[in-house]
Amino acid sequence: MGIFISIDGCDGTGKSTQIERLCDWLRGLGHELVTCRDPGSTGLGEAVRELLLMRHDLRIDRHSEMFLYMAARSQMVEEVIRPALAEGKTVVCDRFLLANVVYQGRAGGLDPDMLWQVGHVATGGLSPDLTIVLDMPADAAAERLDRGLDRMEQQGDAFHALVRDGFLAEAREFENRFENVQIEVIAADRSIEEIEKDIRKVVTEFLG
Repeated sequence: MGIFISIDGCDGTGKSTQIERLCDWLRGLGHELVTCRDPGSTGLGEAVRELLLMRHDLRIDRHSEMFLYMAARSQMVEEVIRPALAEGKTVVCDRFLLANVVYQGRAGGLDPDMLWQVGHVATGGLSPDLTIVLDMPADAAAERLDRGLDRMEQQGDAFHALVRDGFLAEAREFENRFENVQIEVIAADRSIEEIEKDIRKVVTEFLG
């Protein structure tokens, strides 16, 4: 059985950069890598991603958002993640169910426990073995976004402050929700190299 790692955190914390560096390092250690992004990485997932993030003309309430994310994630688990793990590969995913719980739950007003329960059904009970949350103040993270903003990124400063608080709250409670899983919070308001070093340390300890 392979290893499943997810990287999460507020928009603007540098996830894409750190995922690329982590994957390069893991390949150097001999891991056969599969990367994915949530939502995305399948035909259905990419269509849902476009709908959720880029269709600014559509009104999508929080429950509808939740179910759309869940559908995309379910497809990705069955089409990409489970087959890769069954082949002994290492999967690194840009976001997973935790993001749904934080964005639609902690920040969006839905019940986090309900989101975990629906997510358990959608993923068939699959959780990352290791989740790394990149953390920094929401206003500083927003300043790093030097491109057009998607629907979720346009939710406003107060919303994104709740997102950051939500990630930290879920990190504190995470190990009480799941057995044999690990979550680590890493400060992202530092240099790329410092963050990368800490991620490697966490992953090295996790791999034993």
